[in-house]
Amino acid sequence: MDLEALRNANFSLLNTAISDWGKVVKSLTTLEKQSRDDMKAKADKANWAGVNATVSREFISKTAGEFSDALTQGTSIHNILKDTYDELVGYRDKLKQALDDGFQKDKLSVYGEQGGGFRVVAAIHPEPPGTQEKAEALRNRVQDLLGQATTSDSTAARALKAIAEQADYGFSGAKHADRDSAADALQKADAMAMLAKDAKKMSPQELAEFQRTMATYKDDELFAAQFASKLGGKETLQFWNDLAEIHAGARGEELKQLQSIQKDLSMTLATATLSDADGMQDWKKKVLDEATTAFRSNPSDPLRPNGAMGYQVMSSLMHHGKYDAEFLDAYGKQLLKMDMAPAGQTGMGTNDLWKTGNVTDLVFGDDDGRDPMVGFMKALSHNPEAALETFDDKKVFEHVVESMRYTDRDGAVAHALEAAVTGYGDGEKSADIRPHSKAQVALMQDVMHAVAQPETGAKLVNKATGESFGDMAASYMPEISRSLAGTGSGAIFVTDSQNPEGLKPVDATRFLYEVSRDPMGRAAIIVGESVYTSSSLEAHMANPELFDGKSDLPINAIARNAGIIEGIVGHSVADAKIAGDLGAETAANDALKAKGDIVKSFLAAGVNVGSVALVPMGPGAAVTGAAASGFFGGIAGIAVDSLLNGQKVEGAADKALYVSGQTLNENMESTKLHTQENLAAAISKHGFTELTTAEGRELARVAVEQGWRDSDSMLEDVHARPAA
Repeated sequence: MDLEALRNANFSLLNTAISDWGKVVKSLTTLEKQSRDDMKAKADKANWAGVNATVSREFISKTAGEFSDALTQGTSIHNILKDTYDELVGYRDKLKQALDDGFQKDKLSVYGEQGGGFRVVAAIHPEPPGTQEKAEALRNRVQDLLGQATTSDSTAARALKAIAEQADYGFSGAKHADRDSAADALQKADAMAMLAKDAKKMSPQELAEFQRTMATYKDDELFAAQFASKLGGKETLQFWNDLAEIHAGARGEELKQLQSIQKDLSMTLATATLSDADGMQDWKKKVLDEATTAFRSNPSDPLRPNGAMGYQVMSSLMHHGKYDAEFLDAYGKQLLKMDMAPAGQTGMGTNDLWKTGNVTDLVFGDDDGRDPMVGFMKALSHNPEAALETFDDKKVFEHVVESMRYTDRDGAVAHALEAAVTGYGDGEKSADIRPHSKAQVALMQDVMHAVAQPETGAKLVNKATGESFGDMAASYMPEISRSLAGTGSGAIFVTDSQNPEGLKPVDATRFLYEVSRDPMGRAAIIVGESVYTSSSLEAHMANPELFDGKSDLPINAIARNAGIIEGIVGHSVADAKIAGDLGAETAANDALKAKGDIVKSFLAAGVNVGSVALVPMGPGAAVTGAAASGFFGGIAGIAVDSLLNGQKVEGAADKALYVSGQTLNENMESTKLHTQENLAAAISKHGFTELTTAEGRELARVAVEQGWRDSDSMLEDVHARPAA
């Protein structure tokens, strides 16, 4: 910025723009709140079918997200403009003051020159003593102010341009409180990209700085996109390959540092992929192009003649963060084509494909990073949309599930499947209840069918997969309950699932049976059943009009369903002779407490995370009213409390609920007591008058016993059972 431009600057137009953007932000704040609390909330609760249930709901959800992004982007632009205006006005005023002081006190005049320069001359002759020194000081002062104004102007322009480039269509989520923070993010990105150009030359101090910077800026869209774009796709892969090789065998503090860098770099790159900037388009293309390239840190190393493949390097950086769905789709299609290429039975051969050769350990953890499907599956577990899209291909689903038998990717695959069928990313917390789409229910049926297969299905359930399968079962308690109860039970087992009867009873039964062999899987089923049963009972006690008929019918159906599900669990444990084994009992108790603690914390906060299915706010205002009247933290919370605390209830013969080592009969008694207590609490809480508490207890007792007996018969029909 030259002297005359700043001295004579008129910032009225910039001030008008700030005022206009302030009005935009104010309007967007109102629109964002309306779209979230009104439009999206109503769409989530609507009992839609057909096209509305899929296209309209998804469109409204994405539209609400666009309003949120628009508010974020508008606020950032307003903040940067205001910050820049304040700074430039300040520099202009300081410049005028400096020029006035120079003339008034030291008789010095400052003139702008063509080309942007300026000169300082004495205004009187002969020059008083010390004039040259004073002229030099004024020259430095003016130059400093012009430099600061130029920096303010140019960095603001760069930041605004970067924000605008983040999204080709719609709006980005780039958020910055002022011009300085945006400029600093871009400057830091440039500096870190320069450091990463050659991992071999990074000093310990530079590596520590890289670690701190990634941890600070991993969620910053401007930083992430600028860093990745400046570094380049191929260079990103080379950097991580070299860093992993340099620090191979890391221990202690060095290992912790590398684990931190890997996590934060993964999250930074994930954030970067959300950008539509031209640089990121080039980055994504280059990563895909280099997927089969062999990356070697030292070409002359005889121990690693081949080097890690691009797929292996990139996937090792996908364990954390939510990567862009389109990028995951393109990357996954390429990777899966290669993973499915080996000849032989479906799912076989993939281990040999990736595990051959002496490749650098690319993951500073339990996994060695050789199988790129592990990292890709973990990326899918954080992006439910991408996960569902991937598994929607039947051939891909069958291949990936079958490959679990021959590889170490089973846990990662299970987490990806869980995200796909529940709609919640691994570790995600959300206050909204997302109804299962038809595609999700169809995939859940495929998962159940795979686990239900005689001889082979049970082998899919293990320590790495059990909890995810159990969470899936918990999330699908409404659909499972409808499946086991049969056609016509919709008025009792309420749900806003788009395909509530899309699960097959035989597969559901066998799935529950097999998953119950794993302690964490069993815990998830028990907690999920408990929450759904208690919530269903509360819904009908709070709103008798939900069922057009006698009140004892829904109570009987819900209690019988609890008996069936808990009966399947109990018989699975008994058939496997798990009961009585001290180690297994300890694992079961620990698992139940761990799962219960998690679910209880979510219930207390009114949060649904897919791992537990409350009665959704679907069929109409009646159920919505039930939810609003303490539904989330009410009887469901009491139910989980009784599971966690081993609560002793009246008539329990001093037996705590669900303690380990119980016989089948004792398990049935616990289920009866648990259901009775939940029903009694619901009757009392909502002042239900059609039944006395005693009548409700008797109804629950008889129904649970019937359901328990039915579970035994159902298992005999669909599953080979050990001889008594």
